[in-house]
Amino acid sequence: MSSEVRKKIGFLPLVGLVIGSAIGAGIFELPSQLAGQASAGGAVIAWVIIGFGVMMLSLCLSNLSVKRPDIEGGIFGYAEEMFGHFGGFISGWGYWLSSWLGNVAFATMLMNAVGYFIPAFAGGQNIPSIIVASIIMWLLTFLVMNGVENATIINLVVTICKLVPLFVFIVVALFAFQIDIFMDSFSEVFSDTHTTAVTTQVEGSLLAIMWVFVGIEGVTSLSSRAKKSELGKSIVLGVAGLIVIYMLASLVGYGIKTQEQLATLSSPSTAFIFQEIVGPWGAAFINIGLIISILGCWLSWTMFPGETGMIMGRRKLLPKKWGGTNENGAPAYALIVTAVLVQAFMFTFLITDYAYEFAFSLCTSAILICYLFVGVYQVKYSWENRSEKGAKVQLLIGIAASIFQMWAIYAAGLVFMLLVLTAYLPGIILYVVARREAKVTVFDGKEKVIAAVIFIGAAIAIWMLITGVITI
Repeated sequence: MSSEVRKKIGFLPLVGLVIGSAIGAGIFELPSQLAGQASAGGAVIAWVIIGFGVMMLSLCLSNLSVKRPDIEGGIFGYAEEMFGHFGGFISGWGYWLSSWLGNVAFATMLMNAVGYFIPAFAGGQNIPSIIVASIIMWLLTFLVMNGVENATIINLVVTICKLVPLFVFIVVALFAFQIDIFMDSFSEVFSDTHTTAVTTQVEGSLLAIMWVFVGIEGVTSLSSRAKKSELGKSIVLGVAGLIVIYMLASLVGYGIKTQEQLATLSSPSTAFIFQEIVGPWGAAFINIGLIISILGCWLSWTMFPGETGMIMGRRKLLPKKWGGTNENGAPAYALIVTAVLVQAFMFTFLITDYAYEFAFSLCTSAILICYLFVGVYQVKYSWENRSEKGAKVQLLIGIAASIFQMWAIYAAGLVFMLLVLTAYLPGIILYVVARREAKVTVFDGKEKVIAAVIFIGAAIAIWMLITGVITI
């Protein structure tokens, strides 16, 4: 069936994709991760700054989806439009990396939640966990291969189901909230007269908070399958809802336990906060919700890298076979390649005690580069069309989003950015193959310089890994 007559994805499924692709494992672990970096006061400040930056990003995505509906591929399409083919590749490969690395994080957290009920999977980082997670991953891959549009309807239903335990947790925790405990922690951020104390807490909170928002842009990668009139509205509404849910869920714990107690909770921390309030059944309730949540999010994140790989293949940014689809219109080759890589990366569960943190930190670091391209393109487009109504406001939004993403890249830390560059090496090889296959220019002068920088950064990262400067 051609793309012209294929059923388009409507408003509610699109909102479901924005929320469903973002709410996964991160929110259930965020209270302890935040407490490990910041007091209640520091966490509130981090939320104000990062929440503002995420909203600016969502407004950019919403505006560009309306103003440039002709650009296929979402966030990497904007990079290609502004910086050319290699710029599009850098953004697209970063987004593709981020998507499947997120699936690795889901796998370990899912099996950790299952381990609450079945001790054989405790911790989520052993052979039984790898086997079961692999089966689930391949089942989700084959589900998406049977039709992306059908998978979005399933995602909407799962999104509704996984919101229930979060809302129950938030409502019950608010009733149990003790303002004196919260204020004790809140005031700690102001106990040091040096501003470095605050900035350190905010920067330390960045990756954990940004991780729970990764996925909000994923709906733009399905832009060719979505109703254009609904795409922009669904992004803003979905992100606004997420900010409210996330802030409440991550901050209420400071009014139930001290910062030190929160920071040392077992994973997932929301389960043990809820258990503190309602008794032993609370942890089981939250873990069930976490399992449902991850399965729903994992479904969304199975679609996104496949769709991204397909579009990159069609744009001659990856070899031609990446752009192929099966009889259901699903990007079969890209889905299989992605699944194989997720499968291989699952074996890192056996060599690191921090598989979840490592995977989500790489995932978040990779996508920050893509987000920066969105803000910069918003600035360019708004400036070039500054005579249009509302263009000045959109220009300011783009500037704010760009500044925030540049700060976020800095705050994320050099180590993870260098590790991300190593993952670009095989991608650049595929890019060269694709350009030669299409018999077009591989690199122009500026692109050669950028490629050289990536290779140098990757070489530094590899050297640091070999010498033990970086450990995983």
